[in-house]
Amino acid sequence: MCDKCSENLHQPVAPSRRSVMFFATSALGLALGGTALAKEAKAPPKPQNVLSPDAALKRLMEGNARYVSGVSRRHDFTHEREALVGGQNPYAAVLSCADSRIAPEYAFDTGRGDLFVCRVAGNFAGEETVASMEYTVAVLGTPLIMVLGHDSCGAVDATIKSLKDDKPLPGHIPSLVSAIAPAVKAAAQQSGNALDNAIRQNVIDNVAKLKSAAPILNAAVEQGKLKVLGGIYRLRTGTVELLAQA
Repeated sequence: MCDKCSENLHQPVAPSRRSVMFFATSALGLALGGTALAKEAKAPPKPQNVLSPDAALKRLMEGNARYVSGVSRRHDFTHEREALVGGQNPYAAVLSCADSRIAPEYAFDTGRGDLFVCRVAGNFAGEETVASMEYTVAVLGTPLIMVLGHDSCGAVDATIKSLKDDKPLPGHIPSLVSAIAPAVKAAAQQSGNALDNAIRQNVIDNVAKLKSAAPILNAAVEQGKLKVLGGIYRLRTGTVELLAQA
């Protein structure tokens, strides 16, 4: 054997660009697929959060009942911080309005690591929110998503007024109007309070959007691993009223 061949045998072989891309793609597929092997290798930091969609909803609403009655549990945040250093496994995800009066963690009397929360004025599912919900379902195994609207929503009210007056709002606020406008226009055909109807329709529309979001969320719904529903938070009482599921 020549000296050069002998040297080559002892030299580390640098991976090709194609092989690097292959392994990166494979790793991403495993992460998004949430394989059983990965789950077996690492126990969830909060085992009590491993629930079915129905059990997750029951737990969520029991928490809201405690919050409404003023008997919220005392949470050991020190222990929860320690348990969650290495990961998370929230039992529910919430798409909520950014309104300062709406705090899902309080409204459902939850501890750290229990809820995966996305908040935006008008609680609508934009591209980034859909991606975030895909992450919590595919990677973290979250079995429940709630779209949480609330009464007297300023974003929905501003959309109604902007469309009525045909007057664009300043800055980047028109992006909120564009997202909420379909619900406002659909609700305009309904009888009753225009704002209340639009708030409700906006929740219904975004529940439908998340349930049908391919390829991750719709598949999880079809397989019975995920439930997506909507609710309205009442500012005066703190009660979350569930909307009838389609």
